[in-house]
Amino acid sequence: MATKEQIIAKAKAAILDFDDEAAAEAAEESLTAGISPADLIQEGFTAAMNEIGEQFEAGTLYLPHVIAASEAMNAGVAVLTPALEALGGETKSKGKIVIGTIEGDIHSIGKDIVATMLKIEGYQIFDLGRDVPIKTYVEKAKQVGAQVVASSALMTTTMVNQIQIEEQLKEAGIRSSLKTMVGGAPVTQDWATKIGADLYGENATDVVNKLNAIF
Repeated sequence: MATKEQIIAKAKAAILDFDDEAAAEAAEESLTAGISPADLIQEGFTAAMNEIGEQFEAGTLYLPHVIAASEAMNAGVAVLTPALEALGGETKSKGKIVIGTIEGDIHSIGKDIVATMLKIEGYQIFDLGRDVPIKTYVEKAKQVGAQVVASSALMTTTMVNQIQIEEQLKEAGIRSSLKTMVGGAPVTQDWATKIGADLYGENATDVVNKLNAIF
């Protein structure tokens, strides 16, 4: 039987090879071997996605590669989801989070990782996907009674739309009853402060730590 290190290495390689089937297989093997789903996601899938992200920034990989890698990760995470939910089902949900990549932005790599990590931490996640219209965030937040509305922007041209989330939540009369969180490559703490967002998430770990501090 493969060791934990071998299975995690296989999971990582599956993402770097954009191989959905291998990612799902590694996930299944990890469950059989009794490896914590969180470990496999963090050390295998997320570590590989971070490498893909770096290569994308460096210009050695392009958007189709990033999307293919995310799809492979999603295939692996889908296998692990029932196990994660079983773990999370024993504890009360820490909070309801509406998350998505902002309108005009088709990148979802960082957001996918954040959503997965938050699920592992026991939050109830409503993932709106990518290129999400502002009104969708507001409608979903009202519908589910969200405690957090989190938006990711990966381009300077789309991050300005994060201002609209603040404005439209105020117009809907629900801004004071929830926290807003912004993240994404061009986004900074200064930007979050400037637009009036409650929280800035630098990366998935930072997001989890900051939300855990509140909830």
